[in-house]
Amino acid sequence: MGLYDRFTRLAKDRDQFQTSGINPFGTCIDEIYSATEGRIGDQKIILAGTNNYLGLTFNAQAIAAGQAALAAQGTGTTGSRMANGSYGPHLQLEHEIAEFFDRPSSIVFSTGYTANLGVISALAVPGAVVLLDADSHASIYDACTLGGAEIIRFRHNAASDLERRMVRLGERARDAIIIVEGIYSMLGDVAPLAEIVDIKRRLGGYLIVDEAHSFGVLGKHGRGLAEEVGVEADVDIIVGTFSKSLAAIGGFAVGNKEMDVLRYASRPYIFTASPSPSSIASVRSSLKTIAQHPELREKLWSNAHRLYEGLKALGYELGPNISPVVPVVIGSKEEGLRFWRELISRGVYVNLVLPPAAPAGITLLRCSVNAAHSDEQIDTIIKVFADMKNQ
Repeated sequence: MGLYDRFTRLAKDRDQFQTSGINPFGTCIDEIYSATEGRIGDQKIILAGTNNYLGLTFNAQAIAAGQAALAAQGTGTTGSRMANGSYGPHLQLEHEIAEFFDRPSSIVFSTGYTANLGVISALAVPGAVVLLDADSHASIYDACTLGGAEIIRFRHNAASDLERRMVRLGERARDAIIIVEGIYSMLGDVAPLAEIVDIKRRLGGYLIVDEAHSFGVLGKHGRGLAEEVGVEADVDIIVGTFSKSLAAIGGFAVGNKEMDVLRYASRPYIFTASPSPSSIASVRSSLKTIAQHPELREKLWSNAHRLYEGLKALGYELGPNISPVVPVVIGSKEEGLRFWRELISRGVYVNLVLPPAAPAGITLLRCSVNAAHSDEQIDTIIKVFADMKNQ
């Protein structure tokens, strides 16, 4: 058996997509003009398939901070956080994130994926039990596998199924780790966090919430779903990323002071090069912007409502609730690919999501809005979908 023979079917599927037109996997965006516009080939496009929720990728203050750090501290640290990769700004950012979340402690990781991998794998060790939402991100599954814990999945957003499985655990439920996400990245739906917290209060366990897509988006201060629901005190660890609302690269975890011990137990933290000085600097700038400009969240949600309601009025099948992630359900993979390419030809870029990345075996055109989209751009997206509906 050849080294890559197990991927033969996957390779054939991908070759089919590549030879029949623009490849939806790893699409080359040839130029980026702004937080909302770019170019693919000869086609100027509206970017409606990013995670740039607050539209900060071209924020002037963040760019200036990154450029200054690049000149002053170089291109990279060339070492892990445990070795030579903790510069002063790394520690300052940890303090600022902890302060933002009103938590005693924060740990900065190299990516959001690594943050989940580092925190969860260190806690989900052999003998531990992890109960996780069936639609959890790949990084959460990989972290549990790396740690070696017993994994119990409960039905997506079904608090009753979580409770049933916790009851079955008996006394073991008291030390179980429950993991959910704030906003789920494919359908844009949110975890029933108040119900989950109620279960935790009655049956025990520790709660980790991945706020990757909800940080900067939900809550009075932008701290995520836990803040929005009013249950921050019941969440043991919040994990997040710099690659969405903060428009950079990196990840973090916040928790109590005892969480600091994970620095000495988390292999992904110990053995991964730390974020570059320029990334740290731009994140620190954007974190201040999130704290000082709540109107960005207001505009984001205005855009989310505008797009969701516009597409719903056209008769498209969408996700269960309004959020910055607006998924359009398409019948088949082939139809999804045709639709996706046609959107690009008409000047709109979204994400094509196929099984198994899409839940329940469905095909999605995953639209996402950000605070930088104008009303006119949102209306243009709706018009393109309307034209395609009528063709």
